[in-house]
Amino acid sequence: MTKKIFITGASSGIGRAVALEMAARGYGLALAARRVENLEQLRDEIKQKGIDVPMAVRALDVADTDRVAPVFAELAEEIGGVDIVFANAGVGLGERIGRNEFDKARKTVAVNLTGAMATVDAAVAYFLAKGGGHVVGISSVAALRGMPKSSAYSASKAGIAVYLEALRAETLGKNIDVTVLYPGYIDTPLNNMLKNRPFLISLEKGARIIADRIEKKTRSAFVPAWPWAVVARLLKILPTGVIARM
Repeated sequence: MTKKIFITGASSGIGRAVALEMAARGYGLALAARRVENLEQLRDEIKQKGIDVPMAVRALDVADTDRVAPVFAELAEEIGGVDIVFANAGVGLGERIGRNEFDKARKTVAVNLTGAMATVDAAVAYFLAKGGGHVVGISSVAALRGMPKSSAYSASKAGIAVYLEALRAETLGKNIDVTVLYPGYIDTPLNNMLKNRPFLISLEKGARIIADRIEKKTRSAFVPAWPWAVVARLLKILPTGVIARM
């Protein structure tokens, strides 16, 4: 039986690349993003590759949390069920604290944290009724330490990681797997304006690693594991003066 995955933020970046990778592996796709025309183009591209899997697309801004559950339900019904939910939609707006940029912080939290939580909540309600499933959430290495000019981004990514840890405890014994992924720098529109992107990997490589981690139902993982598993330890102990210069 074909497994099916629901992906938010599927119109570009990691979401789009993972959709392509999972389709190539034979997974059905339920795709949501703000730009539905991009999703339709992606659907056509997959069909043109000769890949025949169930696919459905919907417009969705996860910051509009009241729309998340209904859109998820519509997509799940259209493709005949969902086995995996990939809460991926995210933004990074580079706000600074106390510089009259709080609107950026509010939007970042609304998408990366509140929107992701709404996605996970809808997924878990569905999986509890279904009898099982797999929830995958995107955090970030930025969750490990508050970074300058990325305060809300770091906070939102730390928040979703902790939320998913709580979910794992709440659903223990209920046949719901939970995966938390911590990407480093993957070449996406979210970060391609930055001057410094250490240990950068291609979008295609990042998608392959993420797909592998999803299929293995890994509890948590850095993407890629090397060198970020080591760098993560250093980030936690670096003096604030060093962090301030990053």
